[in-house]
Amino acid sequence: MKTNVVAHRDFRIATIDARLYSSFLEHLGRAIYGGIYEPGHPTADEDGFRRDVLDLVRELDTPYCRYPGGNFVSAYNWEDGVGPRSERPVRLDLAWRTREANQIGVNEFVDWCKKANTKPMLAVNLGSRGLDAARNFLEYCNHPGGTYWSDLRRKHGWSNPHDVKLWCLGNEMDGPWQVGHKSAYEYGRLADETAKAMRGFDKSLELVVCGSSNSDMKTYPDWEAQVLEQCYDSADHISLHMYFANREKNTLNYLARATKLDRYITTIGGVIDYIKAKKRSKKTIGISFDEWNVWYHSNQQDKEILARDEWPDAPHLLEDVYNFEDVLQVGGILNTFIRRSDRVRIACIAQLVNVIAPIMTEDGGAAWRQTIYYPFYYASRYGRGTALQLVVDGPTYDSDEENDVPYLDVSAVHSEDGRSLTFFAVNRHPDTALDLDVRLEGFAGARLIEQVEMTHGDLEAVNTARQPKTVAPVNVETAKIEDGRVRAALKPLSYNVIRLSV
Repeated sequence: MKTNVVAHRDFRIATIDARLYSSFLEHLGRAIYGGIYEPGHPTADEDGFRRDVLDLVRELDTPYCRYPGGNFVSAYNWEDGVGPRSERPVRLDLAWRTREANQIGVNEFVDWCKKANTKPMLAVNLGSRGLDAARNFLEYCNHPGGTYWSDLRRKHGWSNPHDVKLWCLGNEMDGPWQVGHKSAYEYGRLADETAKAMRGFDKSLELVVCGSSNSDMKTYPDWEAQVLEQCYDSADHISLHMYFANREKNTLNYLARATKLDRYITTIGGVIDYIKAKKRSKKTIGISFDEWNVWYHSNQQDKEILARDEWPDAPHLLEDVYNFEDVLQVGGILNTFIRRSDRVRIACIAQLVNVIAPIMTEDGGAAWRQTIYYPFYYASRYGRGTALQLVVDGPTYDSDEENDVPYLDVSAVHSEDGRSLTFFAVNRHPDTALDLDVRLEGFAGARLIEQVEMTHGDLEAVNTARQPKTVAPVNVETAKIEDGRVRAALKPLSYNVIRLSV
């Protein structure tokens, strides 16, 4: 089977915001304790952070990391995580029915971000708390000194302000499961007043308000319309979340779910445009897709852990072990974000370590790359620049999710310096190679830099501490460039990266 593609230098979608490749850490399971922080670990640094994990995070080059939640933030008192560790209270976390020792708080997290070459994206509690706690948190983090909260930070040992510019106003406030769940009107009013107070401190902040937790919510998409009706002028982005599963073990249906993601973005883009027109505004709100990933492998294990009713410390919650099939799904999700980079300015893989994450660790032992680490790595490294609008003509299939789903899922990015062009391609076909034929327009003299392929005979193959490279990328040389065209045979069920110098 053959797929024809046209890539034209001047057919541009948008300049990709580097924050599209951001991440997320929540006080959940072993994301923090045993993930990024394990003082007794052989690789622990002077602050207790695992150096082996830091190495893997730096390799991903993730620009921002969202913290401290997630559902956790909606009943979190940020003051519990500052000051002398010996004086910090142990609390019950109602979101995940665990105990929180508060040995890591905002100051330590900011220190970790500096070591990981990332920046903090902080969330404030608009569930059990509100405007006053949010403004105090902001002052504690960002004011140089001479006030109660800034001097308290200095007393705690951090003399310089953290200068956090990106803030989330709550988390999933549309969800009935959320502590402090609110109606769209209630939340929109609170978000607007909180935003105004925070901008009273610093007009340059970027603020993210809560959109729908997923596109199957009964309130979707009216939630976004009502929330933005209240706070359009004071917000910069609206958040969306989506997780992917293959419980029915149907690969083609599973891989087609990226089309649902595209519809989700399109729909909320329309809502934004509607409210923008209604407000007679010149500003266009961006989308912050600040939770996304595959999440279903650990569901039964999580139910059993939470049913024990024992309030454990850092249990093995949400520890999905990803397989090769998930590589194809994550590759498709990232392609969708690239193609919709006109709308999606920020996206955070959820999460970064241990909890539905590309990086997995053993307590006291190894850290390794899960299978999904690789498509995120390649997109983050080479998916920055200008997203190109490709013309694609190839075979399709019908699924439960959508009809006419292309077997080839492809995106292309022209680099920021204009010197390279990268194609990210997923062949969804279960048993047939796709003959890719790309006509290059405006890219005279293109040469092949690198061709990367990921494929495996077992869709359920996984990486482990003992066998960390069972599923891994390999360099191949099947692509040819001649007569202004790129031609390559893409194996069935494969993830591919083709990089050209132009």
